[in-house]
Formats: sequence, C-alpha cells, structure tokens
Amino acid sequence: MRNGRSGNGGGCSRARIRRLPTQAFSRVLAPLSMPATQPAAEDSPKKRRAWTQALACKSIDRLISEADEPSRRLTKSLGPWSLMSLGIGAIIGSGIFVLTGTAAAGEHYEAPSILHAQVMDLIANLLQHGSLSGALMHGRPAAGPAIAVSFILVAVACSFAGLCYAELASMIPIAGSAYTYSYATLGEIFAWIIGWDLILEYAVSNVAVAVGFAGYFKAQLDTFGLHLPDRWSGPVWADGHLTGAWFNFPAFLMVFVLTVLLVRGIRESARTNNVMVLVKLGAIATFLVVGGLLVKPANWHPFAPSGFGGVVTGGAIIFFTYIGFDSVSTAAEEAKDPQRDIPFGIIGSLIVCSILYVGVALVLLGMMKYTTFVSGAAADAPVAYALKALGTHPLFQSVIIIGALMGILSSLLVFQYGQTRIWFAMSRDGLLPKLFSAIHLRYRTPHWSTWIAGAVVGIPSGLVDIGDAADLSNIGTLFAFVLVSLGVIVLRKSQPERRRGFRVPLVPWFPLISVLLCGGLMTGLTVITWFRFAVWLLIGLAIYVGYSRKRSEFARG
Repeated sequence: MRNGRSGNGGGCSRARIRRLPTQAFSRVLAPLSMPATQPAAEDSPKKRRAWTQALACKSIDRLISEADEPSRRLTKSLGPWSLMSLGIGAIIGSGIFVLTGTAAAGEHYEAPSILHAQVMDLIANLLQHGSLSGALMHGRPAAGPAIAVSFILVAVACSFAGLCYAELASMIPIAGSAYTYSYATLGEIFAWIIGWDLILEYAVSNVAVAVGFAGYFKAQLDTFGLHLPDRWSGPVWADGHLTGAWFNFPAFLMVFVLTVLLVRGIRESARTNNVMVLVKLGAIATFLVVGGLLVKPANWHPFAPSGFGGVVTGGAIIFFTYIGFDSVSTAAEEAKDPQRDIPFGIIGSLIVCSILYVGVALVLLGMMKYTTFVSGAAADAPVAYALKALGTHPLFQSVIIIGALMGILSSLLVFQYGQTRIWFAMSRDGLLPKLFSAIHLRYRTPHWSTWIAGAVVGIPSGLVDIGDAADLSNIGTLFAFVLVSLGVIVLRKSQPERRRGFRVPLVPWFPLISVLLCGGLMTGLTVITWFRFAVWLLIGLAIYVGYSRKRSEFARG
C-alpha cells in the first residue's frame, strides 16, 4: 500500500478520490462548492473539486493502517462472548417487560394534528380516499398471543440488516460502524451524513433512556416507602412547560457513573455490561419459570384474533425493541478477532434476543388474556402487573424490577460506548476536531470524547423530557441500516476479491430486501419526526460545508 491506495480491487479503493463527472451529481452537490468570487471559467475547477471530494471514498487499506498507528490504537480486548453480550445489552432494555402487552392488545388513538400522523397513514388515505381526513385516526388491531409470531417475523426482518452489518464489520474492522462503512463505499458526503445522523440517534435515545431510568427508579423506591423529592428527581421542562423541578439528579448521576466507567477502559466496561446482562437474563428466566407455572392454555385462544394483519401491525410496534445490534459493530476495532467475532456477536445477539422475546410473549399471554393489557397499569408494566395480579411472591416481583433496571442501564452503557467510538472515528478522519480522537495514555480510551458524550447526554437528561422526539433515534437507525445495506452491494461490485470473514448470501437480493423493509418502517414514523430529521441533516450539511470539508484529508490533497 502506498499513499492510501489499494491494489485489492476497483471502485473507491483504486484511488483516494473517485471521480464521477455526471451532471446529476454536479447539480445535487453544487451547494457544497465555494462561493463564486472569480469568473465562471476560473470557478468551474473549484466546483468540480468540491463535488469530487464529496464523493471521495476512503481506501479500506488506509482505514486499517491508520487504526494501527500507536498514537491512535485502541486496546483489542473483546472476545466473541463479550461482543454478543454488548448486543444483548443494547437490544434488551425495559421494552421486553413493557411492549409485549401493548402490541398484543392493540392500540387506538387520535393524532392531534397532521404533524403527529404517520407518513404511512397519510399516503394510504391519499391513495384510498383522495384526502387526509382519516389519517389522524390511528389504530392497530390486536395481535393477541400471535405477537410471538410477530417477534419471529421482526427478527427475520432485522436479520437482513444484521447480515449486512456482519459482512462490512468483518471486512472493515474499524470503529465507526455505519459511518466508516459509508466512507469506504459511498463517499465522504454520505459518511458525514450518516455520522451526523448517528450522533442524533445515540444522543437523543440516551437522553430518553436516562430519563426513563430515573422515572422507573423513583417509582420503585416509592413502593418501598422511599420518596425522592420531585424537585430533585424530575425534568425541569416537559410537555412544553416548566415542571417546577430543579434538576433530575438520578438521570444525571447514572450517566456520570457510566461515563467514568467508560473512561477507565473497555475491558472494565465490558465486564460491567456482562454482569448487568446476566442479571436481566436471570430476571427473564425467573419470569419464564414462575410465569410458566401459571399459564392457562385457554388464554391463548383465539391465538390470532385479528388474523395475519394483526401479526404484521403488532410487529410494527415491537420492531424498535430489536434496534441495538448495530452497536456491536462500533466495537470492531477493540475486538480480538473482528473478522470472526463481530459477525458472531451481531447474529448471536439477534438469535438469543429473539428466543427470549418469543418466550416472554407466550408466557405472559398464557398467564392472562391479551385484552387485559389494553390500558392502565396492565399496559404500563404488563409483566409486573401479571405477577402481582396472580399473587406471586413479592421476591419474584422484585427480581423483575431489578431486571428491568439492569436492562435500562446496560442499554445506556452500550449506546454511550457506541457514541464515543463514532465520534472517535470521525475525528480521526478530520471531520471533527482532533480532541475527539485523543487517546488516554493509561486507559487507552478516547477519554475526551467520552467525557463530552457524558455531558451531552447527562446535562439534558437532568433538564428535559424529550418525549416523542425519541422517535428521532428510530428514524436515524433505520436510515443507517439502509446505507449499510447499499454499501454491501457497492463493495461486492467494486472489490469482489477482498477477503470477507462473513458473506451475506444472495447479494444483491438480501441487501435490497433490507433496504425495502427499513425504508417501509421509516414511513411508519410521524411527519414531525421526518421534519426534525430533515432539519438535523441540514444543520449537519452546513457544518460539513463550513468546517469538516476543509479539514478532511481529501481537502489537504
């Protein structure tokens, strides 16, 4: 390798800048060029350089060689089981104890405005009725016990994206996940967009998770007669108005503790995550055993009260419980054998979580009729409600509570970890300030990136409850899935002979199925979520044009 060039194939790896002199790309990327200050004839080369840089792909060999530089090298300490534990920690949060009942019982509500209607509903109403009049009335039929089938179908749908992540992670074992894969396959502008998108995904979701942990923790303390003052344990701003609280200290303190842990090292963080995963797996196993003894087969009838339509719409509710397996790929640079272990971690975590989800669904809906979980306490915490209503020992109820808390904490830990590694990769490429890729001399972690991530999440979690803005993390994740799936197709075409530790079968069909499924699920989100997402991307493009583009290695020649 010389000057970042690769001899392992065509496409982006043959040259540091891929030239695609098409009028279409020129028009799309014209805003990226510098303002005209000279005659048009002299300005034309600047425009060509601007959009050519925006489409420049970074050599995979160069990415790998930069990661091996001693001053930027991360410690390789994660084995296959630790990686799978990271995936399980990210995927299984409190959702397994909450969403199963809601999806089984169905839901119905009226959106307050067009902004809060789902894009899919708007399109369906326009096609069927020629108007938007019915789009505000939104409902999903009850899946009933067949929600177990929904979990299986969603697992299959997620597996298409999971396979794409597994191939690229085994091929490009570098921190950064979808950001790095996009830089190597689609170009710098796409890498920046997805990196900026992932910042939104991790930051917003972590604020929501931290606030959720604080609320759940406070509620459980209340059951033991320990009452935290609202002014010290609630968000300052929620639902568009001041709440009277001063600061949400439980949320902030938990983020701070996890930040200290992440700064100390990935080995320590992985061990802590392993412990939390074992605790919540123990809680789920306890529920399966105790609840299994209380199952009444009559509660499984009718199995699918709304037919296959209910199974599909139930899957739309539970899909987002599977999001998180992609965080395993952010650990590629710290894996002992990434070509083998990253695919194992991604696919293994999906399989384990699918089995657990199906088991919890069958047991819960065998304990009580699915109609029980339509509303009230039964809908808010169906697992805990079922155990309490059927008179199980308080010890078992406490185990479930502890398992739910561990589920929230492990998700927060893994997502905070993933966020710092994406910032680290973007900084190393020059798209973010170098501070984000500084490595601690003793702990060998990106400590400044970790502390900044802690502040970005911890301080807002003490001040606000972002509510439905958490859907931004869902649209961001699905968008990343789409680009990663396209990246597999691009690299199969441009670098077919490059070694892959794992290969997606039936390319391009499997990646295209992933693109269609993820794109379809994006339409299930609300109009205001799409609007917020578009605004965030426009802000990111402005930063790219004003800062990152000028500091990229391609700008330096």
